[in-house]
Amino acid sequence: MAGDSQLAHKLLDGLKGIEIGGGAHNAFHLDTINVDKYKGMSRFKEEEVKACGSFMPVDVVSEGDDLPFEDKSYDFVISSHVIEHFPDPIKAIKEWHRVARKYIFMIVPHRDRTFDRNRELTPLQEFIDRHEGKIPLPEGDDHHSVWNLQSFLEMCNYFGFKVYTTEDPDTKVGNGFTVVLEI
Repeated sequence: MAGDSQLAHKLLDGLKGIEIGGGAHNAFHLDTINVDKYKGMSRFKEEEVKACGSFMPVDVVSEGDDLPFEDKSYDFVISSHVIEHFPDPIKAIKEWHRVARKYIFMIVPHRDRTFDRNRELTPLQEFIDRHEGKIPLPEGDDHHSVWNLQSFLEMCNYFGFKVYTTEDPDTKVGNGFTVVLEI
């Protein structure tokens, strides 16, 4: 099981947030509601049970890039090892930006520290083309995007997301990096 993130607690304690795809094996212990696209036992929930014997209940069933919340209705959105599953991660981050008042806190798998190590980094132009509908979006729930910290920051810079702080490696799971966007 993952440890706690001191950075998450430093920034997010006392605030109310949304966790996208939260898992019991990787709990942040923050004041959040858990949003997941699956209510029942998906392959991800099965892996959670294998890892720690239980799963985090889903509070709201919704696609993580089309949330049923009003603009600026929560202080933050947090996700760990989730953004790579979105066919259009820019759409997801823009949606999180819409509902968050203060921060978007993401732990992203680092290509060199995960099973993606033999894959090429996803080029910035591919993110642009996916987001603009110039190429078909990948299908399924696999890792659609591969980053290291530098390539993720390049993407954030291009799309105008304001980076508040980063950690590399992340201090929660250790096989990714943390990027906190400021609203």
